[in-house]
Amino acid sequence: MTESAVPAAVRVAAVQMVSTPDVARNLADAEALIAQAAERGAQLVALPEYFCFMGRSDREKVAIREREGQGPIQEFLAAQARRHGIYLAGGTLPLECPDPDRVYNTAFVYGPDGRALARYDKIHLFNFRRGAESYDEALSIRPGTAPVGFDAPWGRVGLSTCYDLRFPELYRALGQVDLILVPAAFTYTTGQAHWEILLRARAIENQCYVLAPAQGGVHPNGRRTWGHAMLIDPWGTTQAVLPEGPGIVDGMIDPVRIADVRAALPALRHRVL
Repeated sequence: MTESAVPAAVRVAAVQMVSTPDVARNLADAEALIAQAAERGAQLVALPEYFCFMGRSDREKVAIREREGQGPIQEFLAAQARRHGIYLAGGTLPLECPDPDRVYNTAFVYGPDGRALARYDKIHLFNFRRGAESYDEALSIRPGTAPVGFDAPWGRVGLSTCYDLRFPELYRALGQVDLILVPAAFTYTTGQAHWEILLRARAIENQCYVLAPAQGGVHPNGRRTWGHAMLIDPWGTTQAVLPEGPGIVDGMIDPVRIADVRAALPALRHRVL
């Protein structure tokens, strides 16, 4: 590839939130943070998992489910992308599925014109039990089945959500990507133990950038999320991180950096299995 053929570096931003059971409040908070990221020059902004709603019980999300292409949450995301002329990765929202008592946990990506470019339904569903702490997403969520990516001017972007991070085969199934998005609501317990090391591992083994928006704080339902939204480069170096509380982290995605890492250590070409 000639130097002139390499896309220019681009600024991206990950939003961190402490979402509540109030959808309107969450959208207002997201709107302010998206605007902040856009003002800093971000051309892609990514929201965390459940950015629009963190209810007091798992099943409450079923009540606010939307149909694909319809509903106030999707309309909000499309309008924000169009307003700021950005690529907007909408964290996740509850989307109608064939099961009446469950939803898909769906991430939509919108282009600068406000049109939906990609839809990813979370494949791996979180299940954790230790003492009084217990989670089982399968009670209210139907899993997706297919990996999803999309093309942006600066490269190929792979989609994943939270618990997906523990399954490297998903990222291999995406093929070669330049950026991986991992919107999440990691628990404080599991995040403290595994969040950063898993994100850095995915960046290192795929020799790409990883952008991880997060929920980060104590929510009205009593749940505490780990936070630490971050951007990691293809060498596994953390470029920016926000430990806790609402805000943004941002930085540059540099295709030259990706090419340099892959040329110096051509691990992707050395794969055998």
